Amino acid sequence: MKVFRSPGRHGYAVEASPFLPRRFACAASQFYGLTGCGSLLVLDDSDSGVTLFRSWEWSDGLFDVTWSETNEHVLVAGGGDGSLQLWDTANQSAPLRVTREHTQEVYSVDWSQTRGENLIVSGSWDQTLKVWDPTLSRSLTTLRGHEGVVYSSVWSPHIPACFASASGDGTLRVWDVKAAACRLVIAAHHAEVLSCDWCKYDQNIVATGSVDCSVCVWDLRNVRQPVARLRAHNYAIRRVKFSPFGSTLLASCSYDFTVR
Repeated sequence: MKVFRSPGRHGYAVEASPFLPRRFACAASQFYGLTGCGSLLVLDDSDSGVTLFRSWEWSDGLFDVTWSETNEHVLVAGGGDGSLQLWDTANQSAPLRVTREHTQEVYSVDWSQTRGENLIVSGSWDQTLKVWDPTLSRSLTTLRGHEGVVYSSVWSPHIPACFASASGDGTLRVWDVKAAACRLVIAAHHAEVLSCDWCKYDQNIVATGSVDCSVCVWDLRNVRQPVARLRAHNYAIRRVKFSPFGSTLLASCSYDFTVR
């Protein structure tokens, strides 16, 4: 197994480049994100191991990162200071742009994947979600409805202007950006929901991971109960991800230090 170590930094998110199959980015923080600075690392995987291609330091913790779907050099990170930063791997010194509209930590960022748009969504501990243009020059809309921290926001890979969010209020919500409205609220767990992800092969299937140690798989056409409830972890589930290669393959990582 290949290992890359970043002393004094704890990883919060890893995202593979949509352009370069062996490049990925990692958002990391000091002291588990409770205090201190953050680092954004761009890493390359080779036959000999994982090497650092580029890194930047930030004055607060970094909790999430997402790659542009139109430019292989560009990525966005979300910070503990309420900021989003637009970075370019060809620029080693500073971000292209920094914006601060959220009033608390930005815990989730995601770049839209459908061809009908080029947008970024951010979710924050201030209980709001914001949609941005690709330059981060301004937020296009602010969406409210969650009654707890927003931990996760992810665009639908199938439906333009549609994304899902997961929150500490125990719900999974589906949003319509064009109408600036929440279209569906699912009481997904009886505990905080830390992560959600959309199936790449079925526009109706979304998974959630929760503090209750379970992963639930939901069919948005019938949300009275999940189509599957997966229990194997011993502690809260930090993140869930559907495979890009198979419709029934799902990965989860947990605070029990396992990936399943």
